[in-house]
Amino acid sequence: MSTYDHIRELEPVFDGAGLRVGVIMSRFNIDIGEGLLSACVAELAKCGVPADQTLIATVPGALELPSALRAMAASGRFDALVALGAVIRGETYHFTVVSDLSAAGIARVALDTGVPIANGVLTTEDEEQALSRMQVKGAEAARVALEMANLVRHFDG
Repeated sequence: MSTYDHIRELEPVFDGAGLRVGVIMSRFNIDIGEGLLSACVAELAKCGVPADQTLIATVPGALELPSALRAMAASGRFDALVALGAVIRGETYHFTVVSDLSAAGIARVALDTGVPIANGVLTTEDEEQALSRMQVKGAEAARVALEMANLVRHFDG
């Protein structure tokens, strides 16, 4: 007998039917971005998001993701958004600045607008780490977006 047997629990829902999803990809580290994007789009389709209900946009780099996400969220045309990109550590402090500001901006847009945003921006030590993680992270970001969109819908409707 579980401690929570008498408490109702919401299960994660990854059904994308009827959901509109926006995906924004940073073009910096484009090969990794494309790998993230292909895995994300494949997972969205696998989960039932119709191709005509998915929009892909690109921005120059990870620092531009929050602005684009805010514009998409404000449009009212999306149930969930996905941010994709890769920030790879270099020899300067810039990695930390870009990683921190990008993540904080993405979270702020989600909180300010109420539109769920999956953060699929990889932050890695080197390109090899990013390449080895891009497929898993892209698919994971798609599922996070769908799960959160369905959770929000549960409470909205």
